[in-house]
Amino acid sequence: MPLIPEEPQIHESAQGPRPTPASGRTAPTPRPVPGPRPAAPPRPGRPGPLRPTPPAQRTPRDVAAAKPEPSAPAAPAAAPAAPQIQLIPASPEGALDAAEEAVDLLLDSGRAPGEVLVITTGEQHPWAAHELSFGETSYWAQHDAKDDVFYADASAAGRAGARQVVVVALNGGSDEVAAATLPLALGRAGALLIVCGDPQRINSVLGVGV
Repeated sequence: MPLIPEEPQIHESAQGPRPTPASGRTAPTPRPVPGPRPAAPPRPGRPGPLRPTPPAQRTPRDVAAAKPEPSAPAAPAAAPAAPQIQLIPASPEGALDAAEEAVDLLLDSGRAPGEVLVITTGEQHPWAAHELSFGETSYWAQHDAKDDVFYADASAAGRAGARQVVVVALNGGSDEVAAATLPLALGRAGALLIVCGDPQRINSVLGVGV
């Protein structure tokens, strides 16, 4: 019986290099490298670690606005201006007429009648004598109303209130009365004091250089 020759055995070493993967196949994707683990959440009832808060950036304008501005010193109160003094030369007989003309000029220039007070050192003004005939209550009520020019003699001038313009008629009376009336009238005048009389008598007896 004929013998069948044995097939030669091929060892792995003789098989040659293994074939490489086909060019169309991609290489396996590398696994991502794990990053740092997040901090563990705080436990219930216990606050987590406090992180320092970065300081707020402040501009020079913010710093200037935060600084309190120095308060300005209070201005001193202005002293009230002294009233002007005007002299109208007149004799004792013409002082009352001069005062009436001064009142007319004041009203024509825009002064309200209630801003004018007329004081006589001698005989009463006819208006004052007429109004006092109805009683002092009615007379002084018109003074308080300040609706019109008010006339008073030296004896009643102390009760009269202040007005913007005071006109003094030196139409008589003693030097003592005249000397006491002018300072009183000056204190009642808010803006202007007009004196109708003899300039020498005013300067020498009253001691006022006007």
